[in-house]
Amino acid sequence: MLVTFTTEAYADITMFGDVALTMLKMMGHSATVPGAILAADVPAALSRLTIAIKLEKNSPPALDKDSDEPVVSMANRGLPLIKLLTAAAKAESNVMWK
Repeated sequence: MLVTFTTEAYADITMFGDVALTMLKMMGHSATVPGAILAADVPAALSRLTIAIKLEKNSPPALDKDSDEPVVSMANRGLPLIKLLTAAAKAESNVMWK
């Protein structure tokens, strides 16, 4: 499953479903797709996501012994969504995902 985040203030961001659902939970929302954040609530969601990612940076990454691929941190995965939320907060725009 893919989840696409949209706002009028920034380009659409598409994430793998499991990553997107984790990000939604970090923002304090349920893992319901589709969904939306009203413009007034975007700064709080951005703050919760930023704090959750900073806290996760302090914990060691989970290594997959069966994979040859490098582990991509949630901080790296979340950067596009943080930029989208920042732009939406600045423009006072709603954020939706489907």
